[in-house]
Amino acid sequence: MLVLYPLKLPWCSRMGYHVPHAFSYLAAASDAAIGRATAPGGKKEGGAPHKNLKIIKDEDVRPMMGAFVRSLGVQCTYCHVQSNFASDENPKKETARMMITMAHDLNTKFPDGKTHVTCYTCHRGKSIPETDPPAPMQQ
Repeated sequence: MLVLYPLKLPWCSRMGYHVPHAFSYLAAASDAAIGRATAPGGKKEGGAPHKNLKIIKDEDVRPMMGAFVRSLGVQCTYCHVQSNFASDENPKKETARMMITMAHDLNTKFPDGKTHVTCYTCHRGKSIPETDPPAPMQQ
């Protein structure tokens, strides 16, 4: 039996953008298709825990990877080696870890305890964020 549930990503709604539930259902359906059940809260059941986690917790992997896809407009193999997601061979994976740490450090400086900085804050759906402002509009 396939049970679909929405993943809760409260930091996304606090940042003012909506995460479509269809994405969450798709993630659960893809897990079921490869024989890995996912429990409410995003934690895998029955499968082995993710390997080589240095910055995030196992239960945060799926929501965070989904946020990367939406925030940077990339697929898994942008940072991961196709046949070995635990590998650190791709240097972009270490860059991602540094960026996660940077966003976390920035957010801890806000006294209200809310998330103010995410990947999307700078990337806006692009793998390389634009650093120059747009050209002035001609009238």
